[in-house]
Parts: sequence; structure tokens; C-alpha cells
Amino acid sequence: MHELGVTFYILKDVKKVAEENDVKKVNYVTVEIGEVSTVIHDQLIDCWNWARKKEEVTKETEMRIETLEAVTYCEDCKGEYRTVEYGKTCPYCGSEHTYLLRGNEFNIKEIGVDDDT
Repeated sequence: MHELGVTFYILKDVKKVAEENDVKKVNYVTVEIGEVSTVIHDQLIDCWNWARKKEEVTKETEMRIETLEAVTYCEDCKGEYRTVEYGKTCPYCGSEHTYLLRGNEFNIKEIGVDDDT
């Protein structure tokens, strides 16, 4: 379960940003997770809810998850298609000369605080 390791990286980055901006309490953190990133949302939330309590600045921080659609590109017909639905084989021309354009990302998109923190 690599979600715990990912959680500690998020926690470290959120804490660093909070310190750099003299923030005492972070209200939420929004992460973007690609459909084929292998990060399991429910497990990430469970890990976050456990780990956030280890730092004062994140004790009550909510994690929000946005899913990024996975898209694959076909080198033969130059088409783009939904990876999860069709896999490696292009639905337009049947080629397997394809590669993932996006959908395996994991980003911290936003760290939210109240104006008075």
C-alpha cells in the first residue's frame, strides 16, 4: 500500500507551505489523481485521516480528491481516446502504437486556509 508513503509526502509539502506562509491551520488540501495512477482514493483518504493528526497545522485538514481522466494517443492515426475504456488498442484504427498522454499524475492542486489563520 503506497498510499501511506504518498500521504507522508503530501503532509510534508503542506506543512512546508504552511510554515513558509505563517499559516497556523490548513482547512483543506485538494489533490489531483489520474485515473491510472494506481493510487486508491479510499485508502488515501484513510491514510490522510490518520496521518494529518500528527501535525498541529493539519489536525483538522480535509482532503479533497479530483480525478483526472486518462487519455491515450495513437501514433498511427493521431487520435486521442479514453484509456480506461479502450486500453492500449486504438478504437479508431486498431493500432497498438499508442502511449499515455495523461492520467497517471498525482498533484497537490490547492492548499486552502481561512483568511484569519
